[in-house]
Amino acid sequence: MDFRDFSATQIRIARPTDKFTEVIHFYEAGIGLTKIEEFQGHRGYKGVIFGLPHADYHLEFTSHESGSPCPVPTKDNLLVFYMENQDEIGQLIKRMDEMGYKEVEPENEYWKEKGVTIEDPDGWRVVFMNRSYE
Repeated sequence: MDFRDFSATQIRIARPTDKFTEVIHFYEAGIGLTKIEEFQGHRGYKGVIFGLPHADYHLEFTSHESGSPCPVPTKDNLLVFYMENQDEIGQLIKRMDEMGYKEVEPENEYWKEKGVTIEDPDGWRVVFMNRSYE
């Protein structure tokens, strides 16, 4: 099988969290992602899946009844959202700041040039990057 024969139809990034409620609030009320599914009681797990409108890219967070510690990655493990509207980024950053999530200094200066980096409740970094397609 040649790598060009790869035929995945969807991608989901999943990770555990012990801060389930806070993480949901961060990604739903803060960033504004759409909650597309929730589940409970699946072999001791509960979870939530976020998505972007009209896209097959999903972000899943799970928590196990026995605990779901998730070690903080390096400061250069990033979830990057490319956004065309700089004003929208400004409004999002203001909302996140009001929620108590402040901008952090990126490890790689590239992300500072046109982006803003914030840490989620687990310490994972999210970058809102301005990319204009004009």
